Parts: sequence; structure tokens; C-alpha cells
Amino acid sequence: MSPTVGRVVHYQSYGTPGGEHVPAPQAAIVTKAEGYLVSLAVFYDNGISFKSEVPHAENDEPAAGCWNWPPRG
Repeated sequence: MSPTVGRVVHYQSYGTPGGEHVPAPQAAIVTKAEGYLVSLAVFYDNGISFKSEVPHAENDEPAAGCWNWPPRG
């Protein structure tokens, strides 16, 4: 499945250096797609952040700074 504008994906946050916040999946919407390199609007519990040129996580396994498809449940 290829990412397209408007699709919901997960963005894996980096967390903070001191460990106050651990890396965690964040809801995101694809705003631009060039193959598997995308731009995202990322929704955090305290606001929205915009990311560009975000790579797809290898094997769709969550990795900091990358996007992946949400797990099916």
C-alpha cells in the first residue's frame, strides 16, 4: 500500500534526551507523498507539529523519526 495525501499513519516520536518522554507512536495525516517519503501533520496531546521528508520505517516496524502504518486490530 502506498501513502497518499489524507491517509492516517503513525509517526514515531524521538522522546526526550532525559527520558521524561519516551518514544511513542503519534497519530499523523499525510500532507504530501513522494513515494514512501512523506510530509506529515503530527498530532500530539498538546498540539500539532509539521514534519517534512519523513521516511517509512523499515519493514513497517516503528522507528524514531519514521512513519509506519497503524497496526490492524
